[in-house]
Amino acid sequence: MQSWFFRFLKNRYKKTSFTQYEKSKGLRAFKITILSLLKDLFFIALGISSAAFGLESFLLPNKFIDGGATGISLLISEVFNLPLSLLILLVNIPFLILAYQVISKQFAIKASLSILGLVIVLSTFHFPEITQDKLLVSVFGGFFLGAGIGLSVRGGGVLDGTEVLAIYLSKAFRTTMGDIIILINLLIFLAAAYLLSVETALYSMLTYLAASKTLDFIVEGIEEYTGVTIVSTHSEEIRIMITEQMGRGVTVYKGKRGYGSHGHTNDIDIIYTVITRLEIRKLSIEIEKIDPNAFVVMNSVKDTKGGMIKKRGMKH
Repeated sequence: MQSWFFRFLKNRYKKTSFTQYEKSKGLRAFKITILSLLKDLFFIALGISSAAFGLESFLLPNKFIDGGATGISLLISEVFNLPLSLLILLVNIPFLILAYQVISKQFAIKASLSILGLVIVLSTFHFPEITQDKLLVSVFGGFFLGAGIGLSVRGGGVLDGTEVLAIYLSKAFRTTMGDIIILINLLIFLAAAYLLSVETALYSMLTYLAASKTLDFIVEGIEEYTGVTIVSTHSEEIRIMITEQMGRGVTVYKGKRGYGSHGHTNDIDIIYTVITRLEIRKLSIEIEKIDPNAFVVMNSVKDTKGGMIKKRGMKH
């Protein structure tokens, strides 16, 4: 461990001798790196287990498919009776090469290890079939598969490479990733309807919906955050209300206010805060009490880090 630490310091500072301050700072960075790596490995391992359980206990025995590279692998496996683990590896290889070129080497390595881990688990462990009820298979198979993909994403890896292709094509054709993913999955389900049956394709669409919703839930978290920008002449009162009554942190920055037919301007404090969607109504009511003419802009926040995101305990 000590040799790893000194190797870490050499890569960080590009030299062989270090001051005590550099060693202390480097030790903190080294601990964060190791803990992050262990956390990533935990999420990826949990994701692999969940995805393998969903595939072997629900989808594969009942000949259901999903979208993306996993769906392509399942479809080929059903039509040509080939081992699913081998197909998942082969289908994802082009996407992994693309990930190395389009995203980064580190991401491609993590994605490769995640997919290889799934292949190994599918080849060596066999989960029992849970049910043959088609509705339960489509919903819970999609749930465990989506949870597995989502957990691997939380760990910095990926179990399905089609999103890498979507990133590449969205840049090439100047469209959104969502449009590309929908088009890819539409082709997969049309092929399933033709090669398997229309009923299987319809149930597989339910599987995909369950998987995608679970993936979003795992990646984005339980709470959906909203960024709120408030422009008001009573900014100090609003700031105190947010910090003291609601227990949220705020950022105050200087701005200029423009209004009227001649474009009159004056300096004003602009408040920015991040709240959960459950607090939007309360914040709106409190702002209305202080300044009915306040200008409020709200926008969705995909992710947050640091700051006072979690509500602090209030003093009574």
